[in-house]
Amino acid sequence: MSLHTPAGPAPTEHAFAPSRARVLVLRALGLGDLLTVVPCLRALRRSMPDCDIVLAAPGRLAGVAVATGLVDRVLPTTAPGRGVPTELSWEGPPPELAVDLHGNGPPSHRLLQQLRPRRLLAYRHAQTPDVLGPEWREDEHERERWCRLLRWYGIEADPADLSIAAPPCASPAPGAVVVHPGADAGSRRWPPERFAAVVRALRRAGADVVVTAGAGEGVLARRVARDGGLPPGAVVGGSCDVPFQELCALVAGARCVLVGDTGLAHLATALGTPSVVLFGPVAPSLWGPPPHAKHRVLWCPRAGEDPLRPGDAHASAPDARLLRITVGQVVEAVLGHRP
Repeated sequence: MSLHTPAGPAPTEHAFAPSRARVLVLRALGLGDLLTVVPCLRALRRSMPDCDIVLAAPGRLAGVAVATGLVDRVLPTTAPGRGVPTELSWEGPPPELAVDLHGNGPPSHRLLQQLRPRRLLAYRHAQTPDVLGPEWREDEHERERWCRLLRWYGIEADPADLSIAAPPCASPAPGAVVVHPGADAGSRRWPPERFAAVVRALRRAGADVVVTAGAGEGVLARRVARDGGLPPGAVVGGSCDVPFQELCALVAGARCVLVGDTGLAHLATALGTPSVVLFGPVAPSLWGPPPHAKHRVLWCPRAGEDPLRPGDAHASAPDARLLRITVGQVVEAVLGHRP
């Protein structure tokens, strides 16, 4: 998901108090990845109220992290793809606690161990036998995975505790259906001509529609809007990133969000906005919204396929299961969310 806030510190970050211990959380991934660990961040804040929580994540997510009210500061760090950063620009005394919410393996373990934290919470791995965490499970939903890690260490965490507050600003398109055709990988992008066909059908049904785009997705979004019969002003973003407060307000005030398996789907979940989410190479049981009538998941696996990861989540071409989803199915699911 490439919708994010500009790089740089958020103005509402708290200044560190020298007397306060610091908790370092590693989650150097994307918007959706950050939102899936909101329950963990909330659990850490609740269990260690007198500590500063520092999130090691891309600097572009600083505004998102601080907006949750659960993070005091973002330590900017990145890595190619979904890799592990090679270093962290940590200053001052070692963290009181380091929490590996990034992955399961020696690179992230050792990255945090270099800072000599008083305690390290992480899943165990044969190549780092000094990390005495729980066993990793391949069949676990992402929200449950990281909450289980904290519970193993005695920190109560509820994967359903994932809500964030809507911003006070008004939506630029209240009551509209928000259509987001982009995704980080082609395997999770439903074809633009199908998105356009859905937009036309929604317009015929009397729905207002806006199309969202992150930086670099403007061409795709404008094509969907144009072919769907929308005016140029119906595209939000594309030439630059959508400021997070504006994006939150748009999603919070939407009738429904139509999106693939990407970060905006998790934002709709966090804000309690009805959604229709299209899945392809990865099962919704691993990354989908919680079971609730307001969230509708479309996924078309076939017998004999891997029930969890039947496709390549990072491939360039649309996944076969995504292509099995029809325009009619999507229109029916979206219109099922009454204004």
